[in-house]
Amino acid sequence: MREGKGKQGNKAQETRRRIIEAAGALFIEQGYGATKLQEIADRAGVAVQTIYFVFRNKPSLLKELVDVAIAGDDEPVPTMQRPWFAEVMTAPTAESALAALATGTRKTLERVAAINEMVRAATATNPEIRELWPDQADPRYSVISTAAKSLTEKPGARPAISVEEAADIIYAILSPELFLVLTRDRAWSPAKWEKWAYDTLSSQLLVDDGF
Repeated sequence: MREGKGKQGNKAQETRRRIIEAAGALFIEQGYGATKLQEIADRAGVAVQTIYFVFRNKPSLLKELVDVAIAGDDEPVPTMQRPWFAEVMTAPTAESALAALATGTRKTLERVAAINEMVRAATATNPEIRELWPDQADPRYSVISTAAKSLTEKPGARPAISVEEAADIIYAILSPELFLVLTRDRAWSPAKWEKWAYDTLSSQLLVDDGF
């Protein structure tokens, strides 16, 4: 009996994954408003009724897509409790913290940057989407400001820079918009973007060993 339940659970999880992947691809290709649930069902290889059963409606499917893209999986673990963020917080120096932050952000933006752009466009014409994310503190800024506070307290951080200024600089350089400009529009590899982001932030936030 346990084995049967396990197999059913794995099948349901795989179905959920296929629907989310199909939705993400079609929303980015066609736009949220232009994409029909039947198209998502066809690409995922499921009945459209399955999407209604699993996600209830199209906005809920979008919300799940965004949550999974940010996290990298469907586990209910917030970003600031993820292993990569723990590396930022526990790094012994500002330099190693910044390197961990650049790497972790690059991996996140590879999944979420294009989706973030799609959601921005969809929100302008689909009022129901705005209800998915009610007015609140920007979660991305909350993550970055926490990282900035930790980084500025570590050896190697530039002493004259405030936590607020450091957070603003990191928020701008590691933005999904700038990531897309360089990796999509200018065809940089994500690895090249990561090195550039780290080097740029180093010049702003870390002590210059040359002086």
